Amino acid sequence: MSSFSFLLGFFLSAIIAAFACWRGSLTRSGALGTIVIGTLVFGIGGFAWGVLLVAFFVTSSALSHYKERAKEPLAEKFQKGHRRDLGQVLANGGVGALTAFAYAINPHPLFFVAFVGALATVNADTWATELGVLSKSPPRLITTGRVVAVGTSGGVTLLGTSIALCGALLIGIVASPFSNLSILSIATISGLLGSLFDSLLGATVQAIYFCDRDQKETESRVHRCGRATRLMRGWWWLDNDGVNFLASALGSVSAMLAFWVIGF
Repeated sequence: MSSFSFLLGFFLSAIIAAFACWRGSLTRSGALGTIVIGTLVFGIGGFAWGVLLVAFFVTSSALSHYKERAKEPLAEKFQKGHRRDLGQVLANGGVGALTAFAYAINPHPLFFVAFVGALATVNADTWATELGVLSKSPPRLITTGRVVAVGTSGGVTLLGTSIALCGALLIGIVASPFSNLSILSIATISGLLGSLFDSLLGATVQAIYFCDRDQKETESRVHRCGRATRLMRGWWWLDNDGVNFLASALGSVSAMLAFWVIGF
């Protein structure tokens, strides 16, 4: 760690955040969160950690704009739009930042593995969300296999799961030059598991609300029509940001377990 690393991290994060705001991928609060997390991760972990974070952010932001018009009708189901705010940035990058702090205290390669697992999960989940909803086959609830509407929390498709696998694999590919080939397997396995865990939480305990006026499900306490919704199922305190954070934590832990099984 050095002051130069933190300054460079701040500079690069600020450029990325500014461009993302201009593109409409981040709100102002999201930009602030991106700068803070990017500065900490790059400043503590160095180039390898920073490159992985950039790979996640750039690809996920690009996919959020892919076929926006086709995905627009599904917006009412989601808690937030494609513009990430501070909560979403912390949900996706919070576990990674915590592993960076752990690495600062004890620079053991295990924490790099944990970081890779967390990023592989959020990348897999983001890719699956952005592209899986475009599947021509209807999603099925991960817990029962029942066919559900597109955009339903906990709904999965073969396309979405395959895309999630690719998203996790990408993080492994980017991490490979900074490690050995086992990190590729670790990232792919932990990322896919974390993504599936995200779907499991979405199908069981994530707070899902119902708009009585429009007769539609949503993740938001206030429907886009402006009416307050009522809790239909799940825990009221566990929103989509919380689910993303828990899933990334599971991916991080899975990667650490794989570290001991596969080796590093």
